[in-house]
Amino acid sequence: MRAFLLVLALLCAPAYAEDVPSWFSESLLHLPDDVADAAKQHKRVMLYFGQDGCPYCKRLMEVNFRQPQTVERMKRHFVALALNIYGDREVTWTDGRPTTEKQLAARLRVQFTPTLVFLDEKGEVALRLNGYYAPARFDAALDYVAGRLEKRVAFGEFMKDFDSRQPKTEMRHEPFFLPPPADLRRFPGSRPLAVLFEGPNCAECEELHRVSFRRDAVLAELARYDVARFSLRSGEFFTGIDGRKATQAGFAAALKVAHAPTLVLFDPGGREVLRLEAHFRPFHVASALEYVSSGAWRREPQFQRFLQARAERLRQRGAEVDLWN
Repeated sequence: MRAFLLVLALLCAPAYAEDVPSWFSESLLHLPDDVADAAKQHKRVMLYFGQDGCPYCKRLMEVNFRQPQTVERMKRHFVALALNIYGDREVTWTDGRPTTEKQLAARLRVQFTPTLVFLDEKGEVALRLNGYYAPARFDAALDYVAGRLEKRVAFGEFMKDFDSRQPKTEMRHEPFFLPPPADLRRFPGSRPLAVLFEGPNCAECEELHRVSFRRDAVLAELARYDVARFSLRSGEFFTGIDGRKATQAGFAAALKVAHAPTLVLFDPGGREVLRLEAHFRPFHVASALEYVSSGAWRREPQFQRFLQARAERLRQRGAEVDLWN
C-alpha cells in the first residue's frame, strides 16, 4: 500500500522550473517516517523549500549541487526532500500533525527561497539556512550538521574557523552608515533601523558594497533608514536599542547572527521584522528594505508574496525586472 501511495504522490507532485537532482528522495512526506528511516541509515533529513522562478534556487541547483564534493556529502549524510512553498501536497510534520506544503512553509515562517531545514534524529531542527549560500560556505554548513555538532557549538562559533581561512578583505565604509559609536535607541518619530553585520574575510560583503550599494533603487530605500554597520567579531561598544551599552560581537551573538553579511531590519520602534542572511542581490535588498519601511509586512506576512507583487508592479510600469541582477 505504501508503494502505491508513493507512486500516486509522484504523479501528483508539482513540476519545478528548477528541477531537483535525481538523488533527491521521493517521499509520501510523512516526516516522522522519513526521519526514522534516515536515522536507520545514519543520515538526517534535509527539507528544501523552493519555488518556480527563484534565481537563488536555480543557483543552488546549478552551482552547489553540481559540485562533486557537495553531492558526495549530500548522498552520504542526508535524505533530501523537496517542498514547494506554494504547493498543496499533504505533509505530516514531525509532531504528527497533517498540513500542506504551503501551510508548513507559513508555519515555519519561510520568507526566502531556498530555505533548507535540517532535521535531527528526533525530528527537531538541527540547522536552518535561510537563502542561498555559496558552495564553500554551504559545504561547511553540511559538515556542521553531518557532524552532529549543534549540541556542542553554535553555528556562528563553528563558522569562525571557516571565516578565518578566507582571503582577507577590508570592510568598506559607506556614507549612509551611522558614525561610531552607533546609537540605536528608538524614539517617537524614529526611522526604521537597518543593522548590517560584516566580517573582514567576506567576499559576499565585498559584492554587496560593489553591486547592491551602487544601485539607485537600493540607495533610495536606504535613505529611509538609520543604517549601522557592525563587525561580527568586534569588541567595540555601542548603545543598543534598549539604551544599554553592548559590543558589536555580543549583539550579533544575541541575535544569533552566524553569517556575513547579514542585514537585520527593524521597524521604527526597534522590533525586528526581517533579516537577509545569505547571498542577496540588488532586487531582493531593495525589496526587503521597502517591505519594512513601507509597513507592508503588517498586511502581508509572506515576504515572497510581497516580492512577486512588487515585481509585477514594476513590470506594469514598463521596468525590466531581473531578480538576480
